Amino acid sequence: MESRTGLSEAQFVRRVLIIIGLVALALLAWSLRTVLLMVFGAIVVATLFRALSAQFEKLRLPSGAALAMSVLTVFGVVGVSVALFGAQVAEQTESLTQAVPKAWETLRGRIEGFGLGIDLDQLNPAGKASGLASTAGNFLMSVGSGLADALLIIVGGIFIAASPRFYRVGAVKLVPEHRRHLIWTALEDSGKALQLWLKAQLLTMLLVGIVTGLGLWLIGIPSWLALALLAALLEFVPYVGPVLAAIAAVLIAAAIDPQLALWTVGVYLVVQQIEGNLLQPLLQQWAVDLPGAVLLFSLLACGTLFGALGVIFAAPLTVVIYVLVKRLYVREALETATPIPGEDKGDEARA
Repeated sequence: MESRTGLSEAQFVRRVLIIIGLVALALLAWSLRTVLLMVFGAIVVATLFRALSAQFEKLRLPSGAALAMSVLTVFGVVGVSVALFGAQVAEQTESLTQAVPKAWETLRGRIEGFGLGIDLDQLNPAGKASGLASTAGNFLMSVGSGLADALLIIVGGIFIAASPRFYRVGAVKLVPEHRRHLIWTALEDSGKALQLWLKAQLLTMLLVGIVTGLGLWLIGIPSWLALALLAALLEFVPYVGPVLAAIAAVLIAAAIDPQLALWTVGVYLVVQQIEGNLLQPLLQQWAVDLPGAVLLFSLLACGTLFGALGVIFAAPLTVVIYVLVKRLYVREALETATPIPGEDKGDEARA
């Protein structure tokens, strides 16, 4: 029996079941969106470990030994840093957490003393906020409670880094056979781009932390080492991170001396100018040059959908989606030549 559309009853039932299955799969993915984002976070960690293990493989170490050395190196660097600076950072961090609320109250009293009629409670980070400020506040409050998730992401990243081909083959097998080569190539391209972005971002974080710490130390800001570490870590989050890092330092400086607050603002402005006009152009020559508007709105979207974890991984997720769109849609579907970050020049010329 055929319907008015020319489909047999069996074909009609099959298509209805496929639609129902796709809707159910979409609902399941939405319910597990936080877990899926953690899986992506593990992929980011795995990419970092694989990039480092590639350097050890150049010393003719076996793949497994190279990966073990990369993991030990990362944890070793963290351990040595904690041993050398842990006590000082912990002391300055404790002073910082006590100083920021006091600095806010001192600044509030000074401004209210001018009789300007400004309601500073509306600007208080602890008060109600909306939009980007709300996302940023939620991000800061969630950092301390995410240690278990961070540990899970790191362990998952080590497992993925141990056998990346196994997981990639499994993912490719989910698509029709005649499209598997295309998906495999697209995943390779996105992996290369993510690796390049991570290298550039880690180098930027290191340099921003050093320059910020040096500048704050020169002008005499208390807890300069903790503030430099905060600036380096928050540099991983575009736009929002540097602003949040500067707020704490400016509040502390304003409580000591308004002139010192101006010097502090100057330090962070200089750091951002160095990053924006020197570091980023140099690094983006061999990394991923993401459009600023795309990165900004992806940050807001990920923060809205996933909360603090989305803010953290918004940039690398945007890198992967950006490359996949270029490869699968612009180049394949539209048949339009476009450069792919990390792609060999010969491959680009043939595209």
